[in-house]
Amino acid sequence: QVQLVESGGGLVQAGGSLRLSCAASGPIFRINGMGWYRQAPGKQRELVALIYSGGIANYADSVKGRFTISRDNAKNTVYLQMNSLKPEDTAVYYCKAAIVGAGVRGDYWGQGTQVTVSS
Repeated sequence: QVQLVESGGGLVQAGGSLRLSCAASGPIFRINGMGWYRQAPGKQRELVALIYSGGIANYADSVKGRFTISRDNAKNTVYLQMNSLKPEDTAVYYCKAAIVGAGVRGDYWGQGTQVTVSS
C-alpha cells in the first residue's frame, strides 16, 4: 500500500521560513512528478510547485522567488523550502506523487500539513 506522509508544518511569523517534507513508502518502482498543493479556508486547492523526476520544476507565480521544491529520489521524498512567508501563504499543504509500483499506478496524496503565517 502506497502512503505519503508530510511533515514540517507549523506556525511562523511573516518573513519567516519553514521546510516541508513528504516521504512516499510502499511497493514503488518509480515516482514521476511530485508536487505541493495548498488549500486555504473557503478556497479551492491550488498548485504551489511541481518537480519532475529529472529535476525540472515549475512554480505558481505567487511563490516564485520565495519557495524552492526539491526531491531525493533515493528516499522517495519531496521537499518544499518556504522563505519570506506571508499571511496569504496560510493553508493546508498537501503533497501529491505520480507513482508506478507493484500493482499500483496513479496519483497519491498526503494527508496535509497546516501552515499558519501570522502578521
